[in-house]
Amino acid sequence: MSYIAENLRQVQATIAACCDRVGRNPSEVQIVAVTKYVSLETTRSALEAGIRHIGESRTQDAVPKWEALGAEAATWHFIGHLQTNKVRDMIGRFTYVHSLDRFSLAKELNKRGAQQDIVTRCMVQVNISGEETKHGLNSQDVPDFLMILRDMPHIEVSGFMTMAPYVEDPEETRWIFRKLRELRDRMKEKYPELPLEHLSMGMSNDYHIAVEEGATFIRLGSTLVGDERN
Repeated sequence: MSYIAENLRQVQATIAACCDRVGRNPSEVQIVAVTKYVSLETTRSALEAGIRHIGESRTQDAVPKWEALGAEAATWHFIGHLQTNKVRDMIGRFTYVHSLDRFSLAKELNKRGAQQDIVTRCMVQVNISGEETKHGLNSQDVPDFLMILRDMPHIEVSGFMTMAPYVEDPEETRWIFRKLRELRDRMKEKYPELPLEHLSMGMSNDYHIAVEEGATFIRLGSTLVGDERN
């Protein structure tokens, strides 16, 4: 599927231009291909095109792909809302969880990780925009949550994730990404023992803004691999 390779080249060119504008190195930005709306065949084609990070948001769809393609095919990211009773299905399969948003989920991730001697890299999901329809912690609750996570040895707190609303003018989302970066920077000072390296933010409509504001992971579906629901 040559269109994926072409889409990837266009995305990489956009990332390079954004990084040039703000003085970043494009190598700091990793592309996560969101394959939840495409087939196993398309996911395999994405890997053949050179994509190395795969993002899925439903365990019932993700696990069969993981089993078919193999753990070594990509770095696997769980990017959707994770139910506590689904942790057993993803632990050991997904290197990153982008949606750690509550104590009960952290407790289960840590417990299952201890059983298998696995450390899962997690992004704390923060609801910067304050939308009622979105998951995530309020910014003011983040410091106390990080204090709890420090004592969970099978969770590595790798950074933060947020989702911006879909708007016609992506520039309107800039403040959301900027506030997440500022939050991350404050938490790095407060908790220097935590990695807090990553900012998972930006999707197909607004990833160029997110890159300019410091994103290290951008989550791209339709603009990269398409949408096969119709």
